[in-house]
Parts: sequence; C-alpha cells; structure tokens
Amino acid sequence: MSKRRAYLALADGTIFEGRAHGKDGGTTGEVVFTTGMTGYQEVLTDPSFTGQLVTMTAPQIGNTGINNEDPESVDSKPQVAGFIIRDASPVVSNYRATESLDEYLSRYGIVAISDVDTRRLTRYLRDKGSQNGAIGTEDPATLVDRAKAAPPMEGLDLVSRVTPAKPYEFTEKRGSEWALEMKDGHAPPSSVRHDYRVVAIDYGAKRNIFRCLTDVGCKVTAVPAGTSAADILALNPDGVFLSSGPGDPAALPVAVKTIQDLLGKKPIFGICLGHQLLARALGGGTYKLKFGHRGLNQPVKDLTTGRVEITTQNHGFVVDLKSLEGIAQSTHVHLNDGTSEGLEAKAHKAFSVQYHPEAAAGPHDALYLFDRFRRLMDAR
Repeated sequence: MSKRRAYLALADGTIFEGRAHGKDGGTTGEVVFTTGMTGYQEVLTDPSFTGQLVTMTAPQIGNTGINNEDPESVDSKPQVAGFIIRDASPVVSNYRATESLDEYLSRYGIVAISDVDTRRLTRYLRDKGSQNGAIGTEDPATLVDRAKAAPPMEGLDLVSRVTPAKPYEFTEKRGSEWALEMKDGHAPPSSVRHDYRVVAIDYGAKRNIFRCLTDVGCKVTAVPAGTSAADILALNPDGVFLSSGPGDPAALPVAVKTIQDLLGKKPIFGICLGHQLLARALGGGTYKLKFGHRGLNQPVKDLTTGRVEITTQNHGFVVDLKSLEGIAQSTHVHLNDGTSEGLEAKAHKAFSVQYHPEAAAGPHDALYLFDRFRRLMDAR
C-alpha cells in the first residue's frame, strides 16, 4: 500500500490510474490482455510478449510468488515490456517460491502497475483494439505523448531482440512428474531414445516446446533466426522446427527466404510465429487481429478428426487462409472467430499450428502434435 501512484496511458488519451510496482521509471509498448487464471510467471518469461504491456485478467496476481522451475525463456529472464495487474498479493504462499513477484520485477528491471481496473481495461481493448500505451509515475499527459511516439507493432521486427546469438544444444526434459499426463503415443521421458536430430530455428522459443521435442526422441540444436538454409542443412537434421516468437511476421523476409529454401528438403513443424512464417514462405499472407488471442482457454477444432481442443495461445497476427487456397490445407480453426490455427503442405512434408501445444501454462490437449512430427520423420 506504500507504492507510489502511477498511470497507464493509452495512445488515444485514455488514462488508467494505479500504483507503481517493480522497477521505478517508465515503459512503453503495445497494451494487450491474456485470460489465463494461472501461469503469470510463464507469461512474464514468454519471448512472444516482447515489446508488450501485458494485462492479466485474473484479479489476483503474485500469490504463488516466483520459482526456479516455471520460466519459459531459455535464459529464464522476463521478456515483457511492462506488467498490468489488478490486485498484487502481499502474501506469497507456495512451497516452490523463492521470491515475491515485486522482488522479481525489481531485480530484472520490469516496470509494472497494480490497482488498475483490469476489467474495464480489458473491455476497452476488446472494443477498441490493442494499442500502444505507457506506464509511469509522471503526469498523464506526458505518458500519452510517450505512448503516441512508440513504434506500432505492424512492421516491427522483435525477433532480433530475443533470438540467440549463437547455436546451442537443448537437452532438458520435462521430468518424470509429467509422465502420467502423456497420451496419444507419448512415452515417459526416461524411456525415450534420442533417435532424431532436429534443428530448431529459435525466433524466441519457449523452453517447454523444446522439452516436448526431447520427450518424443529428438536431439535439439537451436540456431539463431538469421541462420541460412545451407547452414541448417549442413547439420544434416532429420527435421526442422520453426519456433514461436514476437512481432510481425511480415517484418522477417530473411526468415521467410530460409524456410522457402528448406521446403521439401526436410520435414518441417512450426508453432505460432513459425506457423505464420511457414504460411508466408508458401506464398500466403498474414494480418493483424483486433486484439489477438492470448490465454489458456482458446477453443480450436481439428478439421481432420472433428475433435475440439482447449489450447494455450499468444498471438496478435494471423494467417490469411484465402491467400493459401490451393497451396496448403487448413487443418485447425479457432472456434470463436474462424481464423487459422493450423496448416499442412503435404507436398513439402510441412505442417504448423498457431496455438501452443506445449502449454506451459495451460491444457495438454494438443501434445499429440509432437508425435505427429516424429511420425513425419519416421516416414521420411
């Protein structure tokens, strides 16, 4: 309760009052919301949130503290530009916790604001659309000016901020405590041999994606986003994985060219930004959604089976399905708005999904997709 008064100012001049948390100072970015009731540490550390001021719609945040097991960025650091919450819990109550949320935000220099009417903010963003904003303790007029001056998300290359500087090997597994939750062919991690070498192009990947790949028998070598197709093929992979990541896929022509040069040469599996980049490499287009899909409860229909999955999602851009007619098959659609959630290009032995089958946090309905990738490599 001793925190200083702070403000969230949107670029259109709308002001939300609250109290400062985390690092002193100010920050700007695109204001978005995510609907997960749990998983705030995974949200903070997901590289796909780079450049964004993330609003948690769950009212109380911080009650389970911060632990050493749940970070999703490979370097374990928070990736958001800023954090917006309603009720910052003063009590940390979880056996895994090593520090409080406020201590964590301060340690990593993340500007945050609490005591915000997040229900009003979420409704506003839903109706008006996501837009740039600024958080700080200065006068609201100054913050509005900062929000207006921030670069728009369209055309913004954020992958360069989060892609690794050099290749690295990823060998971490999810752990035996996950074994009972595996299904559709998943074996307990301890029994899987690493039969296949997969080169993962790291546009800002989540750790649990790579854990899921190792769980189904893949030895993962992650490479920077700018790695050429020739250098990837020189590693003699059995398959290529296209990771999740932040920003506008249209701002990544080099990444698209690399994928085009890989098509048909190796089996390809893409998630989130990787899905969008695969679509662009096939000749399709992408566009920005009004407020995006972010949360742990997004319904998706698998068009090949008719099965409905509840999925984890985090994206503001989406594939234009009409631009891929006759080129690729739509395999999954979002049941709320009918947008693209999955593609398959059989001639190129490539497929992708917009959502996050690895969850972290979220439901595990779609873990079968990692088995599907392995079977694609089996067939080849």
